[in-house]
Parts: sequence; structure tokens; C-alpha cells
Amino acid sequence: MFHKILIANRGEIACRVAATAHRLGIKTVAVHSDADARAKHVQMADEAVSLGGNTPQESYLQWQRILDAARATGAQAIHPGYGFLSENEEFAQACADAGLVFIGPPPSAIAAMGLKAESKQLMEKAGVPLVPGYHGHDQDAYLLRREAERIGYPVLIKASAGGGGKGMRIVEDAAAFDAALQSCQREARNSFGDDAVLVEKYVQRPRHIEIQVFGDTHGNCIHLFERDCSVQRRHQKVLEEAPAPGMTPELRQRMGEAAVAAARAVNYVGAGTVEFIVEQQDDGRMDFFFMEMNTRLQVEHPVTEAITGTDLVEWQLRVAAGEPLPLRQEQLRIHGHAIEARINAENPDNQFLPATGTLHGYRKPAASSFTVGTVRVDDGVREGDAISPFYDSMIAKLIVHGDTREQALARLDEALSQLHIVGLPNNVQFLRRAIATDSFAHANLDTALIPREAAHLFGQRSWSVVHTIAAAIAHTLRHKEQRGPQPGSDPFGQRDGWRGWGEAKRFFQFEQDGTRLDAVLSYRHDGTLHLGIRPHGDHRAAALGEGPLRHAPVPETDATEVEYLGLTLRSQVYWHGDAVEVFAPEGHDRITRIDPLAQHDEQSEGGGLTAPMPGKVVSFAVQPGERVRQGQPLAVLEAMKMEHTIVAPREGIVAELLFAPGDQVTDGAPLLQLEPLEATAP
Repeated sequence: MFHKILIANRGEIACRVAATAHRLGIKTVAVHSDADARAKHVQMADEAVSLGGNTPQESYLQWQRILDAARATGAQAIHPGYGFLSENEEFAQACADAGLVFIGPPPSAIAAMGLKAESKQLMEKAGVPLVPGYHGHDQDAYLLRREAERIGYPVLIKASAGGGGKGMRIVEDAAAFDAALQSCQREARNSFGDDAVLVEKYVQRPRHIEIQVFGDTHGNCIHLFERDCSVQRRHQKVLEEAPAPGMTPELRQRMGEAAVAAARAVNYVGAGTVEFIVEQQDDGRMDFFFMEMNTRLQVEHPVTEAITGTDLVEWQLRVAAGEPLPLRQEQLRIHGHAIEARINAENPDNQFLPATGTLHGYRKPAASSFTVGTVRVDDGVREGDAISPFYDSMIAKLIVHGDTREQALARLDEALSQLHIVGLPNNVQFLRRAIATDSFAHANLDTALIPREAAHLFGQRSWSVVHTIAAAIAHTLRHKEQRGPQPGSDPFGQRDGWRGWGEAKRFFQFEQDGTRLDAVLSYRHDGTLHLGIRPHGDHRAAALGEGPLRHAPVPETDATEVEYLGLTLRSQVYWHGDAVEVFAPEGHDRITRIDPLAQHDEQSEGGGLTAPMPGKVVSFAVQPGERVRQGQPLAVLEAMKMEHTIVAPREGIVAELLFAPGDQVTDGAPLLQLEPLEATAP
């Protein structure tokens, strides 16, 4: 076994590898960019080496610097994690040439499976079922469009060297093909340095089911059963579970044998995943087709660990050190059910737009980390860390295990309710709604689950804003009371709002989604509190909420039980600046406290289109003087390794483009000036 390894990655997966290495008594070396100098994965390692720069191109993709770091620190092997260099055959070969062990498959296997077109030709020879499509080398746009027509719409354009949902577009008809092809090629070129694509039939009602495989240098190759990864947004996985619901023993055997055949076809060594698209027939039959093979450890590997009781990173290390696989196929059994939820910094209600910012609060449920448990949280961040625009938006992975799928679902919802992320948009409440949908709860799974259940997933609130305001005010009162009464019994020394004449009142202003609200808290002579909430500035308007407010601390916690208008919330409230975030078992809500002394009513002049996040301008689809309609695509922005199309917020005339393609922009920066139509009328 190795005595020291270098982990050529960052974040959660770098911490994951380090945890197993330390358990085995292996020293670890971390590498980091300037942005990650104080990151969690750096603190977990025994040594750390700076790669410089901030972006992946400046740091984690600089493999010569990584090799130099390994040699300088005396590391014997390099674990690439996932992403970055994990599927780069040149890097794997460079490791071998430098006398270092690459903890992954041989370069030939990476090369064989790295290009989707070539891998599908190889799989066809190995007898693995394929989706009808074009996998050739000729990338002429006219030929690709003609092949799409031959296959029949809808089709799927996929980057040949791609993965992780990047460089992928669904095309519904011929009119949309050219634009989709150009965008797909551009994203593929930026992500993988290769703009080659393939075109395939877009399977209807598809499920995404993958098989975990493992090979060693002694000729052994096995599979560790399947994972269902059908719940996706933007072609990226959101929820993964094992085993796949509805999987029959016969289908599991056939898919497992096909996956092992695929691995053996390239003399595979180490951990890999063979991904299949599964078409569900009306009669209940399921046909499976090879999609691709990921020649690395997958993000979702913990659910396989949970149902098999294994540590796949330990298996990787042992196999890379020349040991045989720890178990044979017949020794593997499925135990219970596991589900993984990816916790991302993003705004589900705004097309899952990635978010950046600081984790002002990060409270996790009682859980294990990087080891099998009933509840497990794998992460690479801590409270106070920043989610930067340079890398992907994943904050953590939450994994639960139960005897049955129903038990695992209940544990997942409970754990999500205890996960409090404060300071930036995230998908925790979206995930709670997703697992509560009829489709997911009853395992009616396919990759269209999210759009099919959109009415239950987007634009939802856990309770009324008036209860959020009540919880925020109760939290303020509790902290005031915690400062304690003044010594003695003098009523004028108490902090309870008592007055000798009249009622004491406190005034608050809040805002949510652009709507301003005024709250008045009255201290009654009988010792009770009365809260009234109305639209801002209109005291004649009907109250949105009017009634007694009661609150009490929850013993041995920092939660407050708040009763208002017939609803009782056991809430935990976090303030950061003027933002107020309220968490309860029922969900989460957010409002902004308005300071009237600091507030001004200055209206913005003119109008335009602003960047929703930091990123790089890829292109503009309009020119100055052009009239645009609401919803029309105006610009493409690249951020967090994905392209985002920015559309017109309203009808107008483009007055000026404020940046050029290739320019970096900050969050909120105006991209172009859009004048209203009436302003340009003669």
C-alpha cells in the first residue's frame, strides 16, 4: 500500500479521498488554487502545495505543476477525484512516465471511452445495446443536420468528449438544430477542448440507470449493482438512489453483464460507471441502451457504498497498489435502500441559476462524514466559506440509508429539514418538494420528472409571509429578553415594554420579492403582544395579519416556538445584515429588514439587462438599434462551466452593448442598454 498520495482535486471529493487515506494510515498532499488557499480540503491534508491562479485552467488543470508537486513531496500516487483531470488520458500517461501511479484506469481505457462516438463503436462490437444515432468523425454541420432528419426528431446533440451534462442539447425540430449545434459545440470546446459531437435519438420517457463496475490488474471485473439517476435538471443529476426502483433480478443481471462486458472490452482497471438510458414501454418492459462510460469515481458513489457496505475509495487505493478486488461477484449483496441529494448553491425558481456568496450559516443534521451511516453528509465547505464563480456550485451531498425506500425517503426529508444554509440561494427546499411529489414518492421516474411536476416544485412557499415576519420579530424579542431583566422589582427597569400610560409600540418594515410590508408590535397592559401587518404606507388597507403574538424558547435548543394567527412554528432564525432567514420543520423562508433611516426611494433611470452572476460574455444575439420582444434571447453568459442564455425582460430597443464577447463581468453588471419603445418613437 502507498505511504503518501497526492489528491489532484478540490472540495468535497478531495476531502472524501483524504478521509479514507487517513483511515488507512496514508499521508495526503493537497493542491490548491489561490481562491482555495484556506479551503477545507487543504486543512484536511498533511501537506499542501499551491498551484496559483483561480480558474481551473490556471490551477487544477495545470497537470505539469501537479506532477512537480507530487515529486517534490514524495507522493507515490495521484488520485484525480472526479472532474478536472480524472478522465484525461494524457495526464494518466504523464503520471506513468513520471513514475507515479495514477489511481484510475489505464490511459488506453480512458482514451477508448473518452470519446462518445468511438466508445459506441467499440460497444457495438462488444454486443452492448446502443441508441440509434450518428457517431461518425465527419462533423460537417450539413451532414449532422441530415443525420438528425434521418434519425427523426426529437434528437439529442452531445459533446463526444463530454460529461456532467455539459455540451448537450435536446432539439425538437429542424428549425432549432443549427442554433443548438453551435451552442453545444461552443460549450464542449470551452469545457473539454474538443467540439466534436454525436447525434442520437432522444428516447421518450427515459430513465437514467447506471452500473458501478470495478476491475483489477489480476483479470477480475465485477459490478456493484445499479443506481437510478433519472431526476435531473439541465442534464445534471439532482437525486440518485440505489437500487433502482422497479428493477427486476433478470434485468439487473442483464445490465450488470453488459456493463462488465463494456469494461472488459477496454481492459478496465479501477472504479468506473457504465451509464445506460432505459426506455420504459407501455407494457412495463424496459429496454436499455449504452450511453457512455465514466472512467472515474462518480459523485453518487456513496449510495452504492451504503447498500453494499463497501468503501469504494479504499478499493481504488488497493487496486492501484496492485491488490486484487476485495470481493467476488457472488459475495456482493444489496442491503436496504439509499438516496443521495446534491445540495447546490442555485436558484431553482430562476432556471436553477448558479449562485455565489458566503455561507453565513451552515447547520447540518447529526450525520457521519465520508463513511457509511444512516445519515451521511459529504462536503468540502465550512460555515464562513465562500462559494466562488470559479468552480461548480455543489455545497454538499446528503446521503441517507434505510431498510426500505419508504424509510430512506422519510429520513431524507427529516435530514433536509435540519440542513440550514444561510447567505445564498440553494436547492434544499426544492429537494424536499421533489421527494414529496407523487412521481418520486411512487417511483414514477424518468428524466422529465421535474418539468412534469413543475406545478408542485416552483414558486412555492412553506407558509405565509406574515408568519415569517412573526418569527423574525419573536426572535428579536427573545434575544432582547435573553439580556435579562434589570436587578430588582422596579417595573421601569424591566425589558418587557411596560408603560404607565398607553401602549408601547414598535415599528418594523420588511420586504419580500419587491413587496414592502409594515409591522406594528403593540405591548398590551395585560402583558400580551399584538402584531399587525399591512402593505407599506397604506394604513387604511386591510391587514394581512392582525392578532396576538405568542413566543417561547424551545428548551435545550436555539429554536423559538411562535404562535400567530392559528399557526405554530418551531422556528430557527438567522440574521445576516438585513436578511432574515427562517427555518422550521415545515420549510424555509427569507425576508429583508428595511431600515427606514437608511432607505431611499431613488428610482433607477433607463433600463437594461444585467448579469445574473459573475461570468464571461460568450456572445450577443442582437445589435444596437434592434427591436426585441420580451423573452427573446439577447446574450449568452458562461459561468460555473455552463452556458446561460439571458433573455429580454421586456420589449424594447437595444441602445448599446456594454461589453464584448470574452469580457469578464461581475454579478449585476449591465450587459446592454435597453430603451422602452415609447422613448424611441418619433
